Amino acid sequence: MRFLLFCFLLFTASMFSQEDLLAKEYSKNGEFEKALLEYQELYRNSANNNAYFIELIKTHQQLEQLDQAEALLIKQIERINYPALYVELGYNYQLKNDLESANANYNKAISYLDENPNYAFSVGKFFENRSLLEQAITTYENAMILKPTMNFNIQLARIYGEQGNVEKMFNSYLEFVDFNSSYLDTIKRAMSDFITDSPENENNLILKRLLLKKIQQEPNLLWNELLSWLFIQQKDYNKAFAQEKAIFNRQPESLERIEELAFTAMNDNAFDSAKTIFTYLAETAQNTDVQIGAHYNLLQIALKTETDLETIENTYLELFETFGKFNQTINLQIAYAHFLAFYKHDPDAGTVFLKESLKLPLNALEEGTVKLELGDILVLQEKFNEALIYFTQIQRRLKNSTLAQEARFKVAQTSYYKGDFKWAESQLKILKASTSQLIANDALDLMLLITDNKFEDSTQAALKLYAKADLMAFQNKPNEAIALLNTILENYKGQSIEDQALYKQGKLFESKNQFDKAIINYQIIIANFKDDILADDAYFALAEVYENKLQDSQKAKENYEQIIFNYQDSIYFVDARKRFRVLRGDDLN
Repeated sequence: MRFLLFCFLLFTASMFSQEDLLAKEYSKNGEFEKALLEYQELYRNSANNNAYFIELIKTHQQLEQLDQAEALLIKQIERINYPALYVELGYNYQLKNDLESANANYNKAISYLDENPNYAFSVGKFFENRSLLEQAITTYENAMILKPTMNFNIQLARIYGEQGNVEKMFNSYLEFVDFNSSYLDTIKRAMSDFITDSPENENNLILKRLLLKKIQQEPNLLWNELLSWLFIQQKDYNKAFAQEKAIFNRQPESLERIEELAFTAMNDNAFDSAKTIFTYLAETAQNTDVQIGAHYNLLQIALKTETDLETIENTYLELFETFGKFNQTINLQIAYAHFLAFYKHDPDAGTVFLKESLKLPLNALEEGTVKLELGDILVLQEKFNEALIYFTQIQRRLKNSTLAQEARFKVAQTSYYKGDFKWAESQLKILKASTSQLIANDALDLMLLITDNKFEDSTQAALKLYAKADLMAFQNKPNEAIALLNTILENYKGQSIEDQALYKQGKLFESKNQFDKAIINYQIIIANFKDDILADDAYFALAEVYENKLQDSQKAKENYEQIIFNYQDSIYFVDARKRFRVLRGDDLN
């Protein structure tokens, strides 16, 4: 019985929600006479439905039937006590250019707040709906004076934003989040529409000034957190770090926020800032895992910024002296083996080291992670079959896990390196549906490379050469890879592999800071393969080189613009549009 009642109520609600669809459609198409007939009928059947009544009034106004609208409003005001209707009556007078009567009704609507401040919800909303923003502000402000427990700062912030009064908008947002800190993330999202990554942007400066004033006036860590957030948006990680330290010093409960900031800086290639923050974590943390993690990331930064490999190796060895070679340092052990194989070019030492790690009492995930690195080192040595054994073991032991999917991709990639394109393709087809978007994307890219080029000739000679060059890049042999790609470009001109070889070579030139050569490659792709799959990649790569490496914002804009206008379905479209607008100096509000 209850279920039947529920179904009836659901059906009734659905029916009422669709009653005015025809009227709305008429209004949307400008057929206001027809819409009027529909709304009159709806109002006749549901005289207490305020939504239908307001739409009826608006339709009369669209037809310039202002006297009829006025009569209806006066009758409705006499019938029910709903102060917001005075806003509608006032607006109707405003349409008749009777501003005195309009303002009298607006003031009457606001005066009802003295009787009950809760009327502010409907009165203020009606003012907003009619773009009567000053009256809406007066309504909300009066209500908060009359009843201090009410908070309309969200509404006020939205109105100030529409008016372009950024300082008042920010201040209202801050007042609201001070009243209800659970909305902090919502307020951050709202404010992010009005700031940029430039610390000199006027809106950024206004928000910074307001927050510093709050910090001076109130000892509330909320303001430090918001100031840190602002500095992060500006990529000013050292200043954000200063705020995070202030928060931690007063609430030394967790270093998680500082750790998160360190990763943000590192991922943004702000290595000096990241190094400072990770060093602080290594020295301050009481938790051994946090200490080890900080040291691990400091070494990752060192590999990207320093050339003294002996010092880096000694640091690894000192850490093993301090923390030992146990499960707790397994990620550090894997990183050291990778360092030995790929940086010190001693893969045998890396293999021996990891095989010792496998003797530890590891869980299945830890063992799989070690074997994944072991497999990579074996691929580096071109011991493909042995590598495939390790990757297959991971798949069997950790079925359906992300690590198993990564291992399957490694199987496909290794098969591709050794020229077994058929088996590689079969594995990649499975991975297209991977739960990991990154693995799925990598699988799709490699599969497209194989399928686009495997039928070019029966021997697949060009694809085999390209796979060999790809392997050389993996082996950290950029010069040899570039030379082999040159062979492909000379001997297989006009074939489908040409643009792939140009793009791969361009990326290798970038890794060697040979940006002029990279630019030439990307420009050749654009000139000769404008309708092929890598054209948008080439435009985006060009734009990034000009923006980030050569600081030529004009040429960067030109290339981002090409993606915006000619490649709307590109995966780079959103980023290209954002970077173009920033470089052009647009107000991103």
